[in-house]
Amino acid sequence: MTVPDPRRWVALAFIAIAQLMIALDATIVSIALPSAQAALGASDANRQWVVTAYTLAFGGLLLLGGRIADYIGRRRAFLVGLAGFGLASMIGGAAPDFAVLIGARALQGAFAALLAPTALSLLAVSFTEPRERATAFAVYGSIAGSGAAIGFLMGGLLTQYLAWRWCLYVNIPIAVLAAAGAAAVLPDSSRRAQPRFDLLGVVLATGGMVTLVYALSDAIALLALSAVLLVLFVAREARTLNPVLPLRIVLDRSRGGSYATVALVIAGMFGAFLFLTYYFQVALHYTPLQAGLAFLPMVIAQQAGSWLIASRLMPLVPPRVLMAPGAIVAAVGMMLLVQVPLLAEVLLGLGVSCVMVPAFSTATQRVDPREAGVASATVNAASQIGGSVGAALLNAIAVGAGGAIVHGFAVAAAWGAGILLLAALTSALLINFPPPLAGEPRASAGV
Repeated sequence: MTVPDPRRWVALAFIAIAQLMIALDATIVSIALPSAQAALGASDANRQWVVTAYTLAFGGLLLLGGRIADYIGRRRAFLVGLAGFGLASMIGGAAPDFAVLIGARALQGAFAALLAPTALSLLAVSFTEPRERATAFAVYGSIAGSGAAIGFLMGGLLTQYLAWRWCLYVNIPIAVLAAAGAAAVLPDSSRRAQPRFDLLGVVLATGGMVTLVYALSDAIALLALSAVLLVLFVAREARTLNPVLPLRIVLDRSRGGSYATVALVIAGMFGAFLFLTYYFQVALHYTPLQAGLAFLPMVIAQQAGSWLIASRLMPLVPPRVLMAPGAIVAAVGMMLLVQVPLLAEVLLGLGVSCVMVPAFSTATQRVDPREAGVASATVNAASQIGGSVGAALLNAIAVGAGGAIVHGFAVAAAWGAGILLLAALTSALLINFPPPLAGEPRASAGV
């Protein structure tokens, strides 16, 4: 077995910083959106593209990003992703008009699609000892779970006391810090001898996922086209000698169950973010900063769940023993979202953290280190698609419910709770990995 790199814990710190930047960017712009819309003269119909452009590029290009990381080496891919994300953030912050802002957000999403699976695959191949892996994934899971909520807080603070543009500029020093540290401590990773891409597979996967996200955001009629493209993608991957997504990765029962569980949990979670944002600012008339502060109970609960529960129990119990109850607790929180927001936030934070920490670990276990990038990309893609589907579906339900705004949120929250219960059932039935300390086979630690 390869001796673990002694710098892996220092590397984890810089990987965590990069992941925090990605997680923040999913929501930090949301609270700034009204100010950006007014400053750049965007219409109400077009304002959602600031969020959607990022989601489209991120979700649609993740598999390609993971494959690129496997081909060119994770260290190089990580640094390129950081540089590109920082540059796109600078362009967006200085945007003279709304079109440039949208383009910059799409560019951020594209580089996030390279950066996110690279960060996760670095963890997957660097931490293989069960207790160390639990700690490393607790760091990653707590950031992935709470970063979006922290983004609301930072977005409110920056928008209210500086300007909306700083919600983009703030990424530049974070990217520089992460890149400087990563360049010093990340080892060079192996690259494929023959860097050949399944170009048709890339086109089908990217086209299918982009079309799906776009259809749910703005053009439901494209759902059929998305389904056709994704079916063709699966057929292509089953036949080609060099697939962009080897089907054995997703057909493994436990890994496939983890991907499905992540998609369902994030679908419900993004619905909670959407409802609480509008509830605080529209129904309760909070300022952007007050709205951001109102998310703190969820952030604190997520950190507590990651460190006090998930990281301690993950080496000792099967993943589904954490994931299924965690999803049930989150579902209870979702049902209480409108009636008792504070308790709901605490339950959502605790429940989701107990799902996400073991899910990200399980999703990358028993994978050839040379394919860790695409396995990591797949779980990230599940997260992005889940978030897009959840936000679009639950928002449509809330609007279609009619009546007062709070009534619409309550109806949609009930549906969100159902999605989270489905996640609990999925994890309980499909994920059958044993506890890591019960003799789980471990991959090589070589990067």
